[in-house]
Amino acid sequence: MGVIYIVSTEEAAGKTTICAGLGRYLMAEGKKTGYLKPLASGKNDTDSDAAFLRGILGISDEAKAPDIIKNSDVVLVEGTLGPNDADSISQATYNAAKEMKAKAIAVEAYSGQASGFVDSYKGFGESLLGVIINKVPQSQLKSVSEKTGSEFLTAGIKVLGVIPENRTLLAMTVGELAENLKGKILNSAEKSAELVENYMLGAMVVDSGLDYFGRKNNKAAIIRQDRPDMQLAALETSTRCLVLSGNAEAPVYNVLQKAEIKGIPIISTETETDDIVAIIEAALSKTKLEQENKLPILTEMVKQNLDLKAIV
Repeated sequence: MGVIYIVSTEEAAGKTTICAGLGRYLMAEGKKTGYLKPLASGKNDTDSDAAFLRGILGISDEAKAPDIIKNSDVVLVEGTLGPNDADSISQATYNAAKEMKAKAIAVEAYSGQASGFVDSYKGFGESLLGVIINKVPQSQLKSVSEKTGSEFLTAGIKVLGVIPENRTLLAMTVGELAENLKGKILNSAEKSAELVENYMLGAMVVDSGLDYFGRKNNKAAIIRQDRPDMQLAALETSTRCLVLSGNAEAPVYNVLQKAEIKGIPIISTETETDDIVAIIEAALSKTKLEQENKLPILTEMVKQNLDLKAIV
């Protein structure tokens, strides 16, 4: 049995995403894979991401840590580091990794700046496998790979991979969008699990609705309830759902009929457009992994962008 401790110094760096992708890869390779998120991670072990990850790895909710360790070929452990190696959180994580005889991988979200956490990573000593740079804009992949690789190499740390930003992994489902907006799905509720990858506002559009809404695919079109012309235009393009803002009244018959024919859900909400934008921005910053259709993407990202031989 091998243990890999996956850590970060910051929230939302992507360590749960790495655990999910790596776990799926290991399972495909025939490895029985366990997952733990001890209290040193700084969050309650019953959080929804942890529960989802246990589910996709086939781990019972009742399974205890000793049994998971005993019955797994590889155990992925998710944890947190402090801002430096002397921090009490860092020390607790080092001790836990040492006790489990684990190898460590640091995950750092790309910021455009030199890493400020090298000392925290080096606190693992020879147990540190390296660092993964996550959420890198596609246009900067090559330059970031070269620059960060050189910076970490100078510090004696191996870069295990540079992972591109992926819009789909940041996506909410239609159902989650409706819930966040306190809205009601009026039709095609069976499509509530589909992912919304883009958002477009239609209230102030002056050019052709077809031209405007045709610019983005798999989107939520956010349009005032009293603009059926723009709603009909959006329905002619690649749209995951319509969000009708301002009041909870049903749309005009023609809009609802076309939406039903095309299988595009309509979300009706009393929330005004400006508030909708703020709510979506806040929700996207907390997007969870809990959608099965994100899993193949995670697995492929791991296979294409990580030095798996150095890890497993």
